[in-house]
Amino acid sequence: MNSNTRQEQLLLGASMYVPLTQSVEAIVAIANSEKFPNLRSVIFDTEDSVRDDQVNLALRNLREALPHFRANPNLKRFVRVRTQHILGNITAMDGVVSLNGFVLPKITASNIQMYLSNIGQRDPFMLMPTLETQETFDKDEMIALRNLLLDDHRSRDRIICLRIGGNDLLNCLRIRRNPRATIYDTAIGNVIAMLSGVFIPHGIGLSAPVCEVMNRPDVLQLELQRDLDHGLFGKTAIHPDQIPLIEAAFAVDEYDYTEALQILDDNAPAVFRATSSSGKGQRMCEPTTHRQWAQDILARAKVYGVKEESPEDDADFAQSSVSNLVQLPRVNNQRVKKHA
Repeated sequence: MNSNTRQEQLLLGASMYVPLTQSVEAIVAIANSEKFPNLRSVIFDTEDSVRDDQVNLALRNLREALPHFRANPNLKRFVRVRTQHILGNITAMDGVVSLNGFVLPKITASNIQMYLSNIGQRDPFMLMPTLETQETFDKDEMIALRNLLLDDHRSRDRIICLRIGGNDLLNCLRIRRNPRATIYDTAIGNVIAMLSGVFIPHGIGLSAPVCEVMNRPDVLQLELQRDLDHGLFGKTAIHPDQIPLIEAAFAVDEYDYTEALQILDDNAPAVFRATSSSGKGQRMCEPTTHRQWAQDILARAKVYGVKEESPEDDADFAQSSVSNLVQLPRVNNQRVKKHA
């Protein structure tokens, strides 16, 4: 919604889901970065990963854990609530101010107000509503939700981004993704493209759906590139092994970084061909139309670093085969430079 929420979205990185049915000790260890110290954001879950008969256990665990959450500027801590009633219960818990905010489930234009009514004007909590119902397929419904969010002063500066609930949307269609395919190879691909067009130009960011395939890093890597190509940023991780792959995908390619610097140069021509150390960067650059992209590239580089080019990268770039573009060893061994 504004530059602050855009920066908040940028800092999400891989958001790992943690069911609140885990032990209090495990919850506290994750919240205090004693476990998974490189994790940037965590979503403690009371919804889909918790059975109906475990909800009270999950809430009890959270109530016991919250007072032990230490100040932790390196980790953003959220709770995905199950209902607006549960949101109200959690906001009354001791220690709740140690949370950064809440993930709201199954949000539509008709129910968002009920959730917002549980957040006081002075409460510090940020929000990430989730698009995962049949209304998500209806462009008019999404436009109505967008307009409501833009007009409501309670949500305007609280919403970091909207999350896309891929599995729930697939469930609406009674299908499940092929483990060899990205979510963009399903009917949801067109939905994501529509959502990007409805929300992102109006300043409402989107984060990417989870990749449930845990033994195919090549699929995750390809899906991450498609996420970025659709303007999505941030991705849910369902296993710790996915975290470094997601983080690596957010590092900026060196030729993109070089082009972004040239585009934002005050003395840049109106139209020019960028120069880089490899042939990858030989694209037409037009600062008037590429400025926002360039600003986002530099912002990403500041947080996630820049991937140095190598002969192997050039060889991969020359290949048309997707399998050559997403080999796991190259991503794991990539050299990343941090940029201030």
